[in-house]
Amino acid sequence: MKPPSSMQTSEFDSSDEEPIEDEQTPIQISWLPLSRVNCSQFLGLCALPGCKFKDVRRNIQKDTEELKSYGIQDIFVFCTRGELSKYRVPNLLDLYHQYGIITHHHPIPDGGTPDITSCCEIMEELEICLKNNRKTLIHCYGGLGRSCLVAACLLLYLSDTVSPQQAIDSLRDLRGSGAIQTIKDPPFQFHSVLGMNSVTW
Repeated sequence: MKPPSSMQTSEFDSSDEEPIEDEQTPIQISWLPLSRVNCSQFLGLCALPGCKFKDVRRNIQKDTEELKSYGIQDIFVFCTRGELSKYRVPNLLDLYHQYGIITHHHPIPDGGTPDITSCCEIMEELEICLKNNRKTLIHCYGGLGRSCLVAACLLLYLSDTVSPQQAIDSLRDLRGSGAIQTIKDPPFQFHSVLGMNSVTW
């Protein structure tokens, strides 16, 4: 199975949105292959769609339409509602629903990690989506800290042969050296969330 390819989409804009700039590129999705953990699916990771913050000026309608064109069926959102307001996408979850995308909202404070109970819940929901062959995407604000942490946890959750460092390396290979770096003292936090190995799941 190959990662989904982008499809051309119409440009949408709403009266309260700023005009779409011609040079704006489609939202960038990284596809994590799960073949090494005996799953034929790919997990998508990206930055926050529609974000307007500092030099980032995305369009929420266009980004959501782009995600829909990829065939995304389930989206896991790790931003808090406060962040969604700060980055000027307070109605993002509702918009996903309008586009028929099932939304799993698991807010994790920026720079933090989910507790064990929340992490287990996220893993279980992700596993169900993947087992049902649903095209699934996860995102936080930048798609580097919380999203990569959760994706790395998923690799260990689905396999007892992948080590925590291998999981971290896989995400850094996919998303760049900044992956998981935003979380304070990554190795400690990472191991505390994972319980050292997948046996705890």
